[in-house]
Amino acid sequence: MQDSYVTRAGAKIAYELTGSGPLLGYAHGVFLSRAAVRRLHLLDFDALAADRRLLTYDQRGHGHSTGRPIADDYRFENFTLDLLALLDGLSLDEPIDFMGSSLGCDVALRAALAEPERFRSLVLIIPPVAWEEGPNQARQWYTDSAEVIESRGAAHWRQEWARREPLPIFADYPAFDLTPDIPDELLAPILRGIGESDLPAPEEIATLAHPALILTWDTDPLHPVSTAKRLHEFLPDSTLHVSTTVADVQTWTTRIADFLAR
Repeated sequence: MQDSYVTRAGAKIAYELTGSGPLLGYAHGVFLSRAAVRRLHLLDFDALAADRRLLTYDQRGHGHSTGRPIADDYRFENFTLDLLALLDGLSLDEPIDFMGSSLGCDVALRAALAEPERFRSLVLIIPPVAWEEGPNQARQWYTDSAEVIESRGAAHWRQEWARREPLPIFADYPAFDLTPDIPDELLAPILRGIGESDLPAPEEIATLAHPALILTWDTDPLHPVSTAKRLHEFLPDSTLHVSTTVADVQTWTTRIADFLAR
């Protein structure tokens, strides 16, 4: 299917709306795109979209979506406004079940806080590191990487990124490819914007009454199990599942389908 687009604040957001039935949406994480997530073979979107209308899109600056080299454009809050503009443009007439991974997890939370009536349930996948205090914060990695790109160039940084060791949980899973689907000129601004962002405050999250399924994997410092556990504590109607193997991560499609069928 050919992409459609919605334009907002210096970006064209590419999206697809396919199928028929109840609405299900998905927002990917930093570096990835709709196509990149499918290539990981961890979630089966075709199975999830059976008997549903599926909305997927590329975050600004990623995949087929455009963006401009302004770090503030890539703060979590602005990605959320992109989703709300997309929902406005589609004039959807019913609440949506919404899934988000990493950055997309924040987008799901913020959008549900801003316009709770638009959402039926939330699937929060690998929530990002959040609410850090003191020195040696994990999310400093984003700002440090932006500085490397600005001083030594995107090509150098991409080479270093490609040589990194995989997360321990994915050490024997060759399909786990996080090659950034981002133009070179947007890498540093996107990383800076993400590094300056945080999840909503716990007291705000605690006001969300939506049923929520939280899925995460271990051994990932930028998506620590501790964030998922805290979200589970804050959200009054939530279920948490932590995976320690790739085989278990690949059960997430079934877990999500069961959750949505409740």
